[in-house]
Amino acid sequence: SSLLEGLQGAPLTILFASDNGNSENLAKRLGNRGKARGLKTMVMAMDDYPLEDLSTEENVVMISSVAGQGEFPQNGRNFWEGVKNSTDLDLASVNFSVFGLGDSHYWPRKEDKIYYNKPAKDLYARVLTLGGKSLVDCGLGDDQDPDGYQTAYNEWEPKLWDALGVGNVEGLPDEPPPITNEDIKIASNYLRGTIAEGLLDQSTGAISAADQQLTKFHGTYMQDDRDIRDERKAQGLEPAYSFMIRCRLPGGVATADQWVQMDAIASTLGNETMKLTTRQTFQFHGVIKSKLKPAMQAINKALMTTIAACGDVNRNVMCSSLPEHSEYHAEVHACSKLISDHLLPSTTAYHEIWLKDENDNKTQVAGDAVQDHEPLYGPTYLPRKFKITIAIPPHNDTDVYAHDIGLIAIKGEDGHLAGFNLLAGGGMGTTHNNKKTYPRTGSLLGYVSKDKVHIACEKVMLVQRDNGDRKNRKHARLKYTMDDMGVDVFKAEVEKYWGEKFEEARPFHFKSNIDTFGWQKDENGKNHFTMFIENGRIEDTADFPMKTGLLEIAKAHKGEFRLTGNQHLILSNVTDEELPKMKEMLAKYKLDNTNFTGLRLSSSACVAFPTCGLAMAESERYLPELITKLEGVLEENGLRQDSIVMRMTGCPNGCARPWLAEVAFVGKAYGAYNMYLGGGYHGQRLNKLFRSSIMEEEILSIMKPLLKRYATERNDGEQFGDFCIRIGMIKPTTEGKFFHHDTAEVESDEE
Repeated sequence: SSLLEGLQGAPLTILFASDNGNSENLAKRLGNRGKARGLKTMVMAMDDYPLEDLSTEENVVMISSVAGQGEFPQNGRNFWEGVKNSTDLDLASVNFSVFGLGDSHYWPRKEDKIYYNKPAKDLYARVLTLGGKSLVDCGLGDDQDPDGYQTAYNEWEPKLWDALGVGNVEGLPDEPPPITNEDIKIASNYLRGTIAEGLLDQSTGAISAADQQLTKFHGTYMQDDRDIRDERKAQGLEPAYSFMIRCRLPGGVATADQWVQMDAIASTLGNETMKLTTRQTFQFHGVIKSKLKPAMQAINKALMTTIAACGDVNRNVMCSSLPEHSEYHAEVHACSKLISDHLLPSTTAYHEIWLKDENDNKTQVAGDAVQDHEPLYGPTYLPRKFKITIAIPPHNDTDVYAHDIGLIAIKGEDGHLAGFNLLAGGGMGTTHNNKKTYPRTGSLLGYVSKDKVHIACEKVMLVQRDNGDRKNRKHARLKYTMDDMGVDVFKAEVEKYWGEKFEEARPFHFKSNIDTFGWQKDENGKNHFTMFIENGRIEDTADFPMKTGLLEIAKAHKGEFRLTGNQHLILSNVTDEELPKMKEMLAKYKLDNTNFTGLRLSSSACVAFPTCGLAMAESERYLPELITKLEGVLEENGLRQDSIVMRMTGCPNGCARPWLAEVAFVGKAYGAYNMYLGGGYHGQRLNKLFRSSIMEEEILSIMKPLLKRYATERNDGEQFGDFCIRIGMIKPTTEGKFFHHDTAEVESDEE
């Protein structure tokens, strides 16, 4: 039949349940293709569809992904409950089909295989029971297939068209290719997009999907409060959208005045808390759209900026905090600022969008506006995010191996900074069960003097700009570029761009990647206090007025603050004269307490719920509870003081750098985590999967006896990660591409 004959075609209702957009995009594409074949298509979320109309439909297709342990995504749960529990729904006159998006290895244990594509299977079976007539068998998309869910989908869709009698339509229009991040960047006019217009739209708390990608380059992400999604939906309201803002703070050093200003921003424009991030900067949450511009301007007035704190550019440059050697720290910190400034994007879009006042004059203070072109980045910027960190031996408190570029500061014979060993190709993000993705530790390329380090970093970044994968964002980080090219070829390419050669790496030694808590005196007689800020969250609670205390201290403090890469805070450069007053204030607000277990002091967690849209499980809100449940065993076995690096993230993107921890828990579904063991104590070795998708009861049943064994069987000075490898609990991960090899748990392939 021809296209014209199909114009009066049959109706087709397409319902989707989708958390991350895959099912929704598939449904919309199917709707467009149906229209092109002459069908009268309607596409909507399952929960937006009036269930009482279902029995009157002629043709219905339902597409669902999987959430949690075989559950429906949030916007399909009410629909499913209605279909599942209905006693009078008669679907005898309804033709239907179902397609599911799942991952057959997401729940690897045999007893958990039931969760694979469970929503689609359950829905298909239930509609059949209610009398529905199947157009096509239930399609099951599997992330493990060569093309992911598309493999099964590409077989299922033609059968659907055949069943609907529109399989042989001629003259179908060419489909536009899907819009990619690269397209968005090119079309954005150097990161402008329609951000300015979107900020003025008062009809929604959100901004467009394309602008959500672009605002990352400006240092802000759109989020919503996941704790109240269902409640707002029931009230007919859109999600409680707000924005996270991240500052750019090279080396994590802030003045006392800046602290006061950051506190005011959190109190008046955010959710009254601040997060000290694992990348040594301030992060604000809960900033609603109308307060976004005032917040950006306030940050700028504090002589800080947020540009390039996120996005496909070089982000905040980190630097070891080193309270015991202030002059040396200052030299190294100056390099972090030099690199940060050198690699800053040049676009004036940031100043135009955020820093103009009502009279259209720029109110910019921090940074110099320049004309619009990107000499380093070009119009498409980098293929993916790019991160640089500096560690000062013997402290690896910034996880130097975990970043695109890791710089290890080398002290000269005169006691001053001479240069850096340069590591390249570290990176943390992975995707659960996608073995083509993996974390990687940086490879040592050689030594570079301090006066050339910013140029060497630039050339590494440019080789990544020109060779990184721009087609597949899951394969776009520098770590994959280096493994694809080979380290030697990559290094040679950097040297070609640079016109110089790396020198031979200098010797260095790391002892740990945690912070040194309490008071320390530097070589100039100044005092520094490293305080414990659990998971970096600065807030007031009924029994701990931390935020208020830090504000009062900042008002009285004449020195600076240093944010650490482990999310803690150093009160820096306190003179002996000021020392009694500072000690008194710290005690008054309970900020002088560092009497925690070594496990708690060495722990770290990302934000996760309720604000992070990527979170699959709790992290910041749960890790402290889990540690509390383990502390009894630590006390009983004499391990109270022992440092064991434990980290938790709500998803596998790895913001708290879990893959380098001695023991890590990475969110898989709400309440369920993958457990990893065997990371190197000073961040030099990746860990490996020990158990998949385990809940608290199982975590405790593994950890408690293991900690007991560690107390009784360890060798002198043996760290927990090394111990786990020696006793055969886990195999060591020698390099990133072997991260998935020899895991302790073999996945069951049986259905």
